[in-house]
Amino acid sequence: MPVAIITGASKGLGRALAEALAGRGWDLVLDARGAKALADTAEAVSAHGTRVRALPGDVTDAAHRSALVEAAWRLGGLDLLVHNASALGIEPLVRLEELPLPGLRRALEVNLVACLGLVQEGLALLRASEAGTVVVVSSDAAAEAYETWGGYGASKAALDQLAAVLAVEEPGLRVWAVDPGDMATDLYAAAVPEDREPRPAPETVVPGFLRLLDERPVSGRYAAAALVDGSV
Repeated sequence: MPVAIITGASKGLGRALAEALAGRGWDLVLDARGAKALADTAEAVSAHGTRVRALPGDVTDAAHRSALVEAAWRLGGLDLLVHNASALGIEPLVRLEELPLPGLRRALEVNLVACLGLVQEGLALLRASEAGTVVVVSSDAAAEAYETWGGYGASKAALDQLAAVLAVEEPGLRVWAVDPGDMATDLYAAAVPEDREPRPAPETVVPGFLRLLDERPVSGRYAAAALVDGSV
């Protein structure tokens, strides 16, 4: 069975992806900081009959990243790495003039530095896979200038560039930066708590991610909504 690591997998998009991949027979290594929520997710995902290893921890911790890759190796290898873990830097979001520098550093560490660390840790296994793939979860804020989203958006823009360079350096892999679009998630609620507008559930964009895995287009940046509606 193929093996995937999914970070930030206890809820939202990470959990939705885990459910979908388990339903397709993938074995999974799941990460999140909240041990209880992660255990609940692992129990639900395991109902599909696949092997699931849940490792609570922080992706900024090098030892934790090593443990995730070791768990994948013990399951048979690593075919897919999904870097979904994200940090806003401050909650709720604020204008750049008020953004605490430690918060910006936290966003960069989680959204960018930890991703590269995990890729470096798992690169040998990804290269050994017949379909080694890296997916980084991007954001519209990486490409557009939205008030108060500067720190988070900058970290995601840097993540997009990291993915693009990785694709050039590792032509044997598929490397996709995927913008999932607006979703009803705890992250968005924490970012803009006064915004009560209804948003799609994370499950609605999962078919876009699955289409990438099925069709394996060239490495690049994709919008999940366009993949779902067939406009790309």
